[in-house]
Amino acid sequence: MFVRSLRLTLSAVALLGLAACGTLGGGTRAPAVTDPAPIVSGTMRPYQIKGRWYRPAEQPGYDERGLASWYGDAFHGRPTASGERFDMNALTAAHKTLPLPGLVEVTNLANGRRAVLRVNDRGPFVDGRIIDLSRGAADALGLRGQGVGEVRVRYLGRAPRLGGGRVERVEAPPRVETGDGFWVQAGAFADRSTAQSTARRLGDRAEIQPVERDGQTLFRVVVGPWPDANAAERSRQAVIARGFADALLISGG
Repeated sequence: MFVRSLRLTLSAVALLGLAACGTLGGGTRAPAVTDPAPIVSGTMRPYQIKGRWYRPAEQPGYDERGLASWYGDAFHGRPTASGERFDMNALTAAHKTLPLPGLVEVTNLANGRRAVLRVNDRGPFVDGRIIDLSRGAADALGLRGQGVGEVRVRYLGRAPRLGGGRVERVEAPPRVETGDGFWVQAGAFADRSTAQSTARRLGDRAEIQPVERDGQTLFRVVVGPWPDANAAERSRQAVIARGFADALLISGG
């Protein structure tokens, strides 16, 4: 984990508004953000840390492999470089040069798990580390216990106006095999009858998918598909309102 005092120094410049745009360069389809948050002015200026210059820029083709670290309790509630409050349980991350706030897809190369994270901070300023994860993101990717892990990071573009650091989440394996778009996962159940009753509660767009996880067959209930991340997020909120507090977004195709 990098030096937090340096991060807080950068937070002081996150005051004005800029606009930029980004898309995913190849690979899986990027979220279609119809109401992007403005890029925070000041966070795109060149800055120097420990004698090294960093030059933030829009990087639509950004796709790198390297080490990820994570940070949590000691910084919970403190301002990030974007001006947002750090929520250690949200799916967020810090990056040295990508626009703030932005979205990245991070893959844990050790287990294949993926998550789409909201980048709202600067760092990590440690050689060999390309991204710093919130505790929640480290949990989602399965690398909190080891502290540091090898990951692949791909820039997806502008982050939506979701507020509070909320972002879309993707987990793999397993992947949804029902076509392109975004889906809402209400839950995964060991008992098929429970999954069936859940699907009935969620209406005509709900379906059941058997998946293998750790040698066990689970029955995953998903709702969709939705054409973009914003539409899927609205659906996720509706699913949460029906009593499924852990509902998350997953990408298909």
